[in-house]
Amino acid sequence: MLPTILFQYDQVLDLGAEILERCGGTFLVKGLWLAHSDMLVTCIPADAHHVMSTNFWNFPKGSEFRMMLDAFGNGLFISDLEDWSFHRRIGRALFNHQRFQQLSVDITLDKVENGLVPVLEHASQQSLAVDFQDLFQRFGLDATCALITGCDPKSLCLELPDVPFASAMEEAGKVIFLRHVYPKCIWKLQRWLGIGSERILIAAKKTLYDFAAEHVSFMRERSNMGTNQTEGLDILSAYINEDEAFQSSASDKVLIDNILSLLLAGKDTTSAALSWFFWLVSKNPSVETKIIEELKAAVPAKEAEKWHLFDAEELSKLVYLHGALCESLRLFPPVPLQIRTPLQPDILPSGHRVDPSQR
Repeated sequence: MLPTILFQYDQVLDLGAEILERCGGTFLVKGLWLAHSDMLVTCIPADAHHVMSTNFWNFPKGSEFRMMLDAFGNGLFISDLEDWSFHRRIGRALFNHQRFQQLSVDITLDKVENGLVPVLEHASQQSLAVDFQDLFQRFGLDATCALITGCDPKSLCLELPDVPFASAMEEAGKVIFLRHVYPKCIWKLQRWLGIGSERILIAAKKTLYDFAAEHVSFMRERSNMGTNQTEGLDILSAYINEDEAFQSSASDKVLIDNILSLLLAGKDTTSAALSWFFWLVSKNPSVETKIIEELKAAVPAKEAEKWHLFDAEELSKLVYLHGALCESLRLFPPVPLQIRTPLQPDILPSGHRVDPSQR
């Protein structure tokens, strides 16, 4: 299996989908002998619901998962059990907060109006080709960073500047993928010797850590001066204001881990979802026509001849657009796979048996 995956490195998800279709929705990847690296791959909805909901506590991400993603710390989307419950408690309270929800809307609309639209208008006027995926990655980085740290790196502008943090995140993602493909002994040896892809990851980790540490230090200073209560309610401020958990400088690592984890989750998921959506729309002219008709019908009559930026309330009424987005997410999910390791032996609804030696 390993040679096949390496040969089709850039099409591994398509390869997995083809095998799943041929095997009825589930197949077993055998790892090296005595390496306990067997992986059961399934796309059966009942199995996914069992692992992610019904028997959730028996299927943590596992220590191996955290080891592979060590570049992004131990934040909400990487941690397990008690650590995960703590991060989820703070995150859930924050995400449900009315001020935070309004901040999210304000940041998104501002980034569309003052970031994305000017770049697209400039490209249109100059008859320039643009990389939509790159623009959406910049959009996701700026919006997510502003929401998490309260600071906008402004990577989405006419100059399209190189952003070391974004490049480091991209490089780290590639190396982490290779860790899932290579036998553990190979990439661990590379890490120990500081060679190959692991050498790239070492440099990327430093860039990521320095970026997050700078923001934590800045917010700490504002907190000590009593000026951290901003008009908004960014995620970093919420963690710093959590009195029970943060009483010493040792908590800086927790803050840094969460910045990296949340940026990883927010930046690439947003850009992937938007990229696939616009690609699908371009391949389906009838859908594009219906979306445009719905948008035109929703524009107030007095603004029919003007450029109009839809607000959250107006967008909530666009039923066809919402359905098209949901279908795009179903066909091309931004996070196409989840890895879990059972704590205890279990039998999935499909009848397949799993045990702690598998993923």
